[in-house]
Amino acid sequence: MRIEIRNGRLVDPAQGVDRIGSLFVGDGVIEGFVERPRSFEADRVIDATGCVVSPGFVDLAARLREPGLEHKATLESELAAAAAGGVTSLACPPDTDPPLDEPGLVQMLKHRARQIGIAHVYPVGALTVGLKGTTLTEMGELTEAGCVAFSQADEPVNDTLMLQRALQYAGTFGHRVWLRPQDPFLAQGGIAHDGEVATRLGLPGIPVAAETLALAKLFGLVRSTGVGVHLCRLSSAAGVEMVRAAKGEGLPITCDVDVHHLHLCDIDIGWFDARANLMPPLRSTRDREALQRGVQDGTIDAICSDHAPVDEDGKQVPFGEAAPGASALELLLPLTLQWAAALQISLGDALARITTKPASILGLEVPSLATGMPADVCVFDPTQPWTVRAEALRSQGKNTPFLGLEVVGRMRATLLGGHVVHES
Repeated sequence: MRIEIRNGRLVDPAQGVDRIGSLFVGDGVIEGFVERPRSFEADRVIDATGCVVSPGFVDLAARLREPGLEHKATLESELAAAAAGGVTSLACPPDTDPPLDEPGLVQMLKHRARQIGIAHVYPVGALTVGLKGTTLTEMGELTEAGCVAFSQADEPVNDTLMLQRALQYAGTFGHRVWLRPQDPFLAQGGIAHDGEVATRLGLPGIPVAAETLALAKLFGLVRSTGVGVHLCRLSSAAGVEMVRAAKGEGLPITCDVDVHHLHLCDIDIGWFDARANLMPPLRSTRDREALQRGVQDGTIDAICSDHAPVDEDGKQVPFGEAAPGASALELLLPLTLQWAAALQISLGDALARITTKPASILGLEVPSLATGMPADVCVFDPTQPWTVRAEALRSQGKNTPFLGLEVVGRMRATLLGGHVVHES
C-alpha cells in the first residue's frame, strides 16, 4: 500500500530537518520526502495537518514480561502499547522467567514478535546464566540468536573478577555490556531514596553512594579492559557529575535515564503510594534537576521508558511489599515533550533523545525520514492534552505514578514498515 502523510510538520533529527510538507510511503520504505515521487499515486492519505511526523521512537528498556510472566503482561498487549506510544523499536531486558540466557528463548521471543508484527523487538541477553552473576552465558550463540547487547537487568555481579571477565568476553563480540550502577550491599533491603522522605515514612533507604561506588568500579574496569559500557537508569546528581567527568576523560561509555526520574522525586511517594515504587528509587529534587540538565547537555545520551508493567496484586499492597515498576511506553512521548518544554529545548533535539541517540546505542541504523529509509514513522499531535487513565492505556499493566494527571502529546498514527499498526 502506498500512503501519503499529507501536510505535516516533518521533524527528522537525523537530517536536522523541521519543516512543513508531506511524506510518501510505499513498499515498506519512504519513497519521497516533501517532493512527490514521479507517478506516485496514494492508496490512502493521512491528513497530518497540525501534527508532527517523525521517525518512530526507539526505547532502550521495555519489559514485555514474556516468557514466564504473562500474569503481568503479554507480548500482544505490550507491543500494542508500544505502537500506541509511537515506539517502533525496543530493547527487551533479560529478566524474564526464565531469563534470556538460552538461544532458544531469544529465538522464540523474536519469532513471536515478528508474528505480531507491530514493533521491532531487540532482545538484550543475560550476561550470566540465570542472572546469578557466577557463570558467563554463551554470548556468541546468543548473538547469533539475535541479542544486541548483554545485561544483568537489576541483578548484580558481586564478583569484580567475574565482571571484568564478562566485559572482556563481551568485547570479543563487539558488544557493550549494559549495567545499572548500584552497589548491592549498600542498597540491600532499601526501597526508597535515603533522605528526609524515607526517614519520615520509616522506609529503608538506598543512598546515592550505592550508585557512585558502583560507577567508580565500572569506570575502573572500563579503563583496564577498554570495553565500552552502557549505564542504565542513572538516578543522581553525583552520578551525572561522574559520568560527565568520565566522558571528558574519553572513556567509551553511554548512559540513559528513565522518563519518570525527569519529572518525579521522592516527595511524590506521598503517603506510601506504591505506584511510585520504582527502581532505582526516585531521589531528591536536586537529583531530578541534575538529570534534566544532564540530558540537555548530552551527558546522558538517551531517555527510555523503563516500561515495567505490574499487575494489580503487585501494587495493592504496602509500599515496602509492592513490586517496583510502572507502565510507561505510552507516556514516553508526552513526558519527553514536557521535559523539553520546561527547559526550552527544540522539538528536534527532544526527539533525538528517543530516536537517533538510542538507535546508536543499540547499534541500529539511525532512523530517518530520508528517501529509501524503512517507513517506521509516527504521527502525533504535540498540543493535544489527555488524561492518563487506566482504561486509556493499551498496556496490560495499568500502574503508573501519572494516573489521573493531564499530559500533552497524543499519538495519531504509527507505521511499521509502511503498514499502519496504530491509529486513533
